[in-house]
Amino acid sequence: MSQHAGTLTGGRAAGRDVVAIQDTSELALGGRRAAAAGYGIVGKGGAARGLLLHPVLAVEAGSGALLGVVSMQVWNRAEGVRAPRRQRETKAKESQRWIDGARQAGAVLSQARSITAVSDRESDFYELFARRPANVELIVRACQNRRIETPAQEAEGLLFDFIDGQPGQGRFATTIPAAPGRPERDTELALRFAPVTLRRPLHRADPTLPETLDLTLVDVRETSAPAAGQPIHWRLLTTHPVATGPQARRIVDLYRQRWTIEEFFRTLKTAGFDIEAADIGEPQAMINLTAAAAIAAVTIKQLVQARDGTTDQRLGDAFEPQDQPILEAVSARLEGKTQRQRNPHPKASLAFAAWVIARLGGWTGYYGKPGPKVMRIGLDQFRAIKYGASLGL
Repeated sequence: MSQHAGTLTGGRAAGRDVVAIQDTSELALGGRRAAAAGYGIVGKGGAARGLLLHPVLAVEAGSGALLGVVSMQVWNRAEGVRAPRRQRETKAKESQRWIDGARQAGAVLSQARSITAVSDRESDFYELFARRPANVELIVRACQNRRIETPAQEAEGLLFDFIDGQPGQGRFATTIPAAPGRPERDTELALRFAPVTLRRPLHRADPTLPETLDLTLVDVRETSAPAAGQPIHWRLLTTHPVATGPQARRIVDLYRQRWTIEEFFRTLKTAGFDIEAADIGEPQAMINLTAAAAIAAVTIKQLVQARDGTTDQRLGDAFEPQDQPILEAVSARLEGKTQRQRNPHPKASLAFAAWVIARLGGWTGYYGKPGPKVMRIGLDQFRAIKYGASLGL
């Protein structure tokens, strides 16, 4: 299922600059009852049971348009005693998923003009940089104050101390989008960047890994604290060459695309599917349902993103060629006589499909903007219409 979705995404990515965003989310499915059914531990404390989901999503770098699923891992943690984490090789840890995700991005998106894999702090480990595919650049939010070689190569230093000692190299205004518990806000970010040479970790590092890695650290932080919450401070390690302020700003912009995967998780968990409320007692069946729902959630997110016609996405970024005549026929049936009751988007655009799906989901076309729940209902309706059309009755 996810392999087929990846093949479609690879075709859509051909010739484009693509950001491959990967992240992990826990699906909490219960406590004692879920444990009795065979679900593994998720979260802290050991009381919650469920599954883990690790998708890689492809986004067009320039527009931010979601192109589809690159790959996906859904798994149930096994019970039993394991060796301490530091005594296990990376391939025996769950952290192997980050290396696998980068490799899958390089293979699935091989026809893209460029590939940048973006991930958050959990993926900050030395081997990910050392094992990256040749056709994949990395941007990783740093969480470890690593040993580095100083520019003069005279002594070792620490990564965060080094960048904190660098002079500011510019400021820029930006908008931080809204998130649960956080309103949208305009802010100013201060920028620093410098080349760094990471040293291989001292403890239980694979001796076949290179002793050093040459990267660039881009540091960006808010110049003033927001009224609520913590100020932004991102330390971004990248394999991209960065020598100028605009190049450093581009690294920040590419990293900001990571919010797409957070919105995808919200669509899957609360805004569209409420997947954690599924009452399925067999873990493998739940794994299959999660994979199917995740692929559908990507389509829902694409439709919400395209509804205003600002991403200029093609219909083929989310639908099959045989869907277009059905969408056009349904659109003609749903359109009214007034200008506001007509589909305003070009027929070959994803925005055209988003209008149709939203109307099928109950949106009147007059008030508000259709969200994930409306799009999910509308997509179910469209699939029923498509199935009926395939019967040829």
